[in-house]
Amino acid sequence: MSIGVLKPGLLTTLQDRGRYGCAMLGVGRAGAMDDAAMRLANALVGNGADAAVLEITLIGPRLRFDEGATIALTGADFPALIDDADTAMWQPIVVEAGAVLDFGVARHGSRAYLAVASGFVAEPTLGSISTDVNARLGGLDGRALREGDTLVVGIDASPDPRATTRASGMRGTAQARPTRPNGLRQTWSLDPRPWFDADVATPIRVIRGAHFDALNAASRAALFNEEFRIGKDSNRVGFRLDGPTLALTTPLELVSEPLVAGTLQLPPGGQPIALMIEHPTIGGYPRIGQIATVDLPRLAQRRPGDPVRFAEIDLDTAQTRYLERERELLRLIGAIGERLTS
Repeated sequence: MSIGVLKPGLLTTLQDRGRYGCAMLGVGRAGAMDDAAMRLANALVGNGADAAVLEITLIGPRLRFDEGATIALTGADFPALIDDADTAMWQPIVVEAGAVLDFGVARHGSRAYLAVASGFVAEPTLGSISTDVNARLGGLDGRALREGDTLVVGIDASPDPRATTRASGMRGTAQARPTRPNGLRQTWSLDPRPWFDADVATPIRVIRGAHFDALNAASRAALFNEEFRIGKDSNRVGFRLDGPTLALTTPLELVSEPLVAGTLQLPPGGQPIALMIEHPTIGGYPRIGQIATVDLPRLAQRRPGDPVRFAEIDLDTAQTRYLERERELLRLIGAIGERLTS
């Protein structure tokens, strides 16, 4: 089946969980900015965790379904209409052939995920469908959606083994909703609160980086006590953080080293950059911090102009919280699988 793009939205791209093992070629991972929201969208339609989805940024697209499909929307809070009737997020929805799904402007957060049963299909690049906008790789010729594009959907789903794992407790709500002529809603939905934090006042936790001690005393204090804001020129490569100017005690001469998503770099201008999912594979700026992996989805949902405050966390605690989240996420995915097949 196929889905026609009537309007592309601001930045709508095909994404899966990214391409791995290519850093030695100078090719980054890319993939979904909010990995947890993407995985839950796939779980809600019975897909494997790595099935390709649409990542929708700030202003959503308008899509026409040539055939009936089961879809799910997660992540940022977007108004969404199916043939002019409101539709909900965080639940499976059956869409009829010919229906038009129309997104508005995000009310909270910045990135939503549209999964369709069987997943979107495109030619993989280095083992992944993910669109790397900066490198122009993957997806639809390495670019965002355009008006007139046709999205292809797979014939059969790849079952996720975790979807059949017995799990205790689903963090969801059982809400009866009326059936609409253009979209058959399920009678249950997930509670988004554990997976989508719309409160921009929530601190982002950061581990001290290799060069944190090279900051002068005022800058070390400012990093964890002052407010920054997401710069207007931020993107999937990195978020520029406007705020107090940070400085080193003495200049450092560094060789380029491997980078990962969440690294806080300090360019010569003194405004830190939080590297995101399309980050370069190596870099030579001082690394003053590392955002805890468990908080990267929360940062990914901030929009330009949003405030950011950092709170210090040690490595052991960051790892523990990440593993706790993964266990809870896998339990939920397993419970969704049981619900879908019961």
